[in-house]
Amino acid sequence: MWQTVFGAGNILAMLMWVALILLPRWPALLAAILYLGVGLLCLGYACGIIGLLTGTLDGGGPDGTVDFTTIEGVRSIFASDGGATIGWLHYLAFDLFVGIWIARDGDDKGFSRLVQAPILLTTFLAGPLGLLIWLALRENRARSKGRWQ
Repeated sequence: MWQTVFGAGNILAMLMWVALILLPRWPALLAAILYLGVGLLCLGYACGIIGLLTGTLDGGGPDGTVDFTTIEGVRSIFASDGGATIGWLHYLAFDLFVGIWIARDGDDKGFSRLVQAPILLTTFLAGPLGLLIWLALRENRARSKGRWQ
């Protein structure tokens, strides 16, 4: 089961990222990426984390417990297929959400798609690194527009 959920999450995220990077950014497309892509990834995560916390789904530590307060507890969660899949869905959802924000912000601030593409790809592959690059790159243009947003 976990392999199926993991694979489905990966395919969904990949399709959404390809659309975000390569297709025209029509409002309907951005809405689909947000609600269909991020929304379904969040739903998968929510079902998984609730199942994990209630013990309905496997994925806790060796004794079935869930402990987010220690590194050993988190390591034991991620050592299970369920915990790794749920954690991965979390990453996929948040990185895609950040990618949508970067794309919209880049379009609003007049950055070309050629500038945005490698940053979006970096965000897809290494979320916080792509976000950091974008925050540094957008700073001057955001200030020059007379507003910090």
